[in-house]
Parts: sequence; structure tokens; C-alpha cells
Amino acid sequence: MTEKHYFVYIGTNKSNKVLYTGVTNNVTERAEQHKNKYNPNSFTARYNINKIVYYETYTDINAAIAREKEIKGWIREKKLRLIRNENPGWKDMVEESWK
Repeated sequence: MTEKHYFVYIGTNKSNKVLYTGVTNNVTERAEQHKNKYNPNSFTARYNINKIVYYETYTDINAAIAREKEIKGWIREKKLRLIRNENPGWKDMVEESWK
């Protein structure tokens, strides 16, 4: 049996002004959905979320959902510290991981 993976991620727009926290079982596919505005009426489409600047991997969906909720409850500055510690250049981590 193959182990499933779940990703808690933070996405942003070109100017890095808007932060969006989400959870998915396929971070590459989700990044493409955000970039292509798969759901045109969504928050991510309205605010042009087009890159994933942070993510964590889990094998337990409940742990991933709990972490997503935890991060969503943080103030902006704490989220910024999390991103800067792992990705100081604010590069698209999904795009970078496949280069």
C-alpha cells in the first residue's frame, strides 16, 4: 500500500502582499489550479495567488488539517517569519522543487 501525503501550504501573489493557507494532497496540482484560477470566484483567484512560498508534508490528514487551522489562526507576522526562515527569497517552492 502506498503512503499518502498531505501538504499544508502558504500561497501568495506576485507582490507577496496576500497570504493564503491551505491543505491539499497534491501541492503541484493545487499550485497549477491557483495559477490558472481554476475556481474564478474563489479568494485565491480574486487575489491572484500564484505561487506557493511555504509547505509542510504530512502522512496523516487530520494532523495536516490541524496544522492548517493553527497557521490560519496566527497573526501575519508569525506567518511571515515561518516563510522567511524556510524561503527568504519568496521563490515559488513548487516550481523550484522540480528544477
